[in-house]
Amino acid sequence: MSQNAVSSPPVKARLGRLDMLRGIALIAMATYHTGWDFEFFGYLEPGTTGHGLWKLYARCIASTFLVLVGFSLVLAHKNGIRWQPFGIRLAQIVAAALAITIATYQFTPDSFVFFGILHQIAAASLLGLIFLRLPALIIAAAAVAVIAAPHFLASSTFDVPWLWPLGLSEIAIRSNDFVPIFPWFGAVLAGMALAKTFQHFDLLKLFAGNIRPQWLDKILRFIGRHSLAFYLIHQPVLIGCVYVLSLIVPPATATPHEVFGQACVQSCQSDNDPAFCQRFCDCVIGETETAGIFDELFSGKRNQSDPTMQDIAGVCTQQSMQP
Repeated sequence: MSQNAVSSPPVKARLGRLDMLRGIALIAMATYHTGWDFEFFGYLEPGTTGHGLWKLYARCIASTFLVLVGFSLVLAHKNGIRWQPFGIRLAQIVAAALAITIATYQFTPDSFVFFGILHQIAAASLLGLIFLRLPALIIAAAAVAVIAAPHFLASSTFDVPWLWPLGLSEIAIRSNDFVPIFPWFGAVLAGMALAKTFQHFDLLKLFAGNIRPQWLDKILRFIGRHSLAFYLIHQPVLIGCVYVLSLIVPPATATPHEVFGQACVQSCQSDNDPAFCQRFCDCVIGETETAGIFDELFSGKRNQSDPTMQDIAGVCTQQSMQP
């Protein structure tokens, strides 16, 4: 999302290349969600889009949106807060955020979106008004403080659910899209500081003009100017397309060994070297197959507290420590 979804300067004052940047960010978001949809339907391994380069890609996209929120907030209200358009657009964002929460709770109740990018934009748009008249340097310092806050202020005090949106809890929050105040409001503040710097040095003219080819310029600007509609519509369309594909070309069904191995490695990697985890999990599968208890392990009838499993874990740990 972008601040275009909250409030924008008059059409005559729009900076076309700013809309273009929004359009590019929205398309990038759609490509990430396409990967998420393929993972959801089983075409990619579980956890693929939540790790590595996919995770970095998602964070870059979210950061770009929020920087644009702050940048546009400054431009939209440089001559004073335009309360009426601000209020109307903010109400639209809040309504859309609630719709996302309700929809995701219906389909993925264990990881529904209770404070995602839209919730962040709504909250950040209000909080940003506090900083609107401050100098760029002070806003930039506040941005650094907000981004650093989770590293210094995280506490079990914030573990209660109603404080989760702050982002200072010590527990891992399960959500398909979690964009808490700390550290993400820092990106909005960074965008505000950047806009004020551009204003001071008369650099906003860099966002004027068109790009070539003209058809691409028009498409990107159109998407950027209708960012909220694009955000709400694109994911249902993508999910529908991948669903139809799954009916025509179903994803390969993983064997119990593959499912267990992937889950085992993923769990192990949080504290151990990936190569060690792969050897350990392969060993566990082999030893439980030899003992004739793999099916019981896979079905949950045996767990880590089982004496036999403890013995197997000990043997596999020793074997896996050898290169």
